[in-house]
Amino acid sequence: MLAAGILGSTASSLNWAARSGAGAVVTKSFGLNPNNGYANPTTVEVTGGVINAIGLSNPGVDNFKNELEKLNKSVPSVASIYGADQKEFSEIASKIECLVDAIELNVSCPHAMGGCGSAIGQDPNLTAEIVRSVKKSVKVPIFVKLTPNVTDIVEIASYAEEAGADALTMINSLGPGMRIDIKTGTPILKNRFGGLSGPAIKPIAIRCVYDVYNSVNIPIIGVGGIRDYKDVLEFLYAGASCVQIGTSIMYDGMDIFGKINIGLERFMDEMGYSTVDELIGIAHK
Repeated sequence: MLAAGILGSTASSLNWAARSGAGAVVTKSFGLNPNNGYANPTTVEVTGGVINAIGLSNPGVDNFKNELEKLNKSVPSVASIYGADQKEFSEIASKIECLVDAIELNVSCPHAMGGCGSAIGQDPNLTAEIVRSVKKSVKVPIFVKLTPNVTDIVEIASYAEEAGADALTMINSLGPGMRIDIKTGTPILKNRFGGLSGPAIKPIAIRCVYDVYNSVNIPIIGVGGIRDYKDVLEFLYAGASCVQIGTSIMYDGMDIFGKINIGLERFMDEMGYSTVDELIGIAHK
C-alpha cells in the first residue's frame, strides 16, 4: 500500500501509485478544516531517513472530497484522517465514507498541531474513545495508525482493538527529532522538531509489530523503512498481514511497488510458498 503522507494529496498521484503496482493507496492525512501546516523548511535528510515537520497541512475534508471523487478505483482506497477529538474524527469520517474503502485514523503524528496526532495516540483511553465514536458513525473498515513513542504499544493496540478497530497500522514516524545547521547554529526545520521516517526506523517498526502480533486478533499493517522485498518479508514474519511504503519512494520512485512485487513473487516461488498468508508470523513459530 502507498503510506499516508507520501504523494497522497491528489487523485492523480494516488492513481499513479495504483498504476505502479500498489495494492491499495492511502491519502495524505486531512482534517475537518484547511490547515496551512508549518512554514518551510519542513523536511531535512538525515542518515538513514528523513525528518519532517509538515504539520498535517491539508485543504480540509470538503475540498479533499473533490480529489477522492476522481480516484479511478482500480485498487482499494483508504482515507487518512485526523482531528482534535472524537466529534471531529466522526464528522470527517461521515463526510467521506461513501468515497473510500476504509478509513485510517491518524492518532500518531509526532509533529501535529493543536493536540492532534500522538497527543491522542499516547493515551489508550482517548484512542479507544475515538475509535468507538468513528465506528458508530460509519460502516467501512477502520484502521488505527499507532505511534511507537509510547511506553507500551501493546496496551494501546489492545485498547484500539477492544474499541472496534478492524486493523492496526504500525508504525508512524519516531521522534520528534531535529538537526542543527553547523554554520548558523540554528535548527534546520522551521518547527525545529519533526518525525523521523525511513530505513533507520525499520528495526523498531518490526519489533513493534512482533510485540503486538500475539496480543491482538485483527490484522496488522506494517510500515517503516521498507525499501525492497526482503524488508517486506521481515514485516510479514513479525506478524504483519500487509505493508505500506512511504519515504522510500523518495529514493526509488514509484517503481518500488513493482520491484517489490516481482522480488516477493520470485522469493515465494523459490521457497515453495503459494500464498502470503503462509509467511505471516513465521518468526513466532
